Amino acid sequence: MKTKLGLLYGGKSAEHKVSLQTALAVIKALDLKKFDIHPIYITEEGTWVNGPKLEAPAENVKELTFSNETAMVPASLGSSLFPTAKEKGEQGFDVIFPLLHGPNGEDGTVQGMLELLNLPYVGNGVLASSAGMDKVIMKNIFAQAGLPQVKYTWLIRSEWEKSKRESYKKVEEELGFPCFVKPANLGSSVGISKCTNLEELEQAFEEAFQFDRKIIIEEGVIAREIEIGVLGNDEPECSVAGEIIPKKDFYDYKAKYEDGNTAMVIPAEITDEEYEMLSEMSKIAFKALDCSGLVRADFFLTKEGTAYINEVNTMPGFTPFSMFPLLWKHTGVEYPQLIEKLVSLAEERYQEKQKIKHSF
Repeated sequence: MKTKLGLLYGGKSAEHKVSLQTALAVIKALDLKKFDIHPIYITEEGTWVNGPKLEAPAENVKELTFSNETAMVPASLGSSLFPTAKEKGEQGFDVIFPLLHGPNGEDGTVQGMLELLNLPYVGNGVLASSAGMDKVIMKNIFAQAGLPQVKYTWLIRSEWEKSKRESYKKVEEELGFPCFVKPANLGSSVGISKCTNLEELEQAFEEAFQFDRKIIIEEGVIAREIEIGVLGNDEPECSVAGEIIPKKDFYDYKAKYEDGNTAMVIPAEITDEEYEMLSEMSKIAFKALDCSGLVRADFFLTKEGTAYINEVNTMPGFTPFSMFPLLWKHTGVEYPQLIEKLVSLAEERYQEKQKIKHSF
């Protein structure tokens, strides 16, 4: 019997286009003999649109963006009220696969709705998603778990607007230069700037606060960027390690998605001892955030062999050419297998949650 799979993609986020690329790649990889694929497109304005069941893989992104004429109420996902389901006598969804990046999708908001609807869904739950999206909260949890990190500080927009000079002084005194300024709740390197002086810091604040009310500022270190994929629920497993080698100062949005101005080395040239250290830190981070399904753990590794965890991404780039799927490909798990494994992990976690008593 086929698995009825609802694909959620698009979203009210600066990472809308990234999500569309991800959805197209996943749809092309899914086996139509195993899955009934139902696309659900979320517009940039936040409208949920029900697309027709796919009888063949989509060829391009335009085929996945539907008009508002088929707009739906998100809560109908969990009932026979879902458009077309009631009149056809169809079953509800077996699994929902959120392919959403950034706020309003990767941050626990959609996950919370799916929990209320009691639907199995791929990936991290509410807590892990929201904590993983907010870099400040995430780093605070990592600190509590004893994971080594570079120095960091943060500010909210209202604090900065009241006293810009004091805000810049805080960064200079606590971190110095170089440093990186980032929106706290965004991914795909959107709104990130490297600063080597006060003028660049001022510009970076202006840029980052366009994308979030809270920003994080991190100490710059001279180090390699090493990444590891983590897959599982209660007993996570790690992929081989990969290395990002940007040709620019850092791995920004343009390098990731537009000009390919970067290199990925898989497996990374690190020692067995360094790999064991990073994989253990990856699992600690996974469990500290109570993750499930998948994360990509990102590290800085200095030439002296000191490792710092930078962050985890609870919905990493997921095209066949993104780091997370490539890490697993080199570990022996091909892209279609990876997707099927994630659906299986979603069903496993859902069944585990059904054991919880809700009355006494």
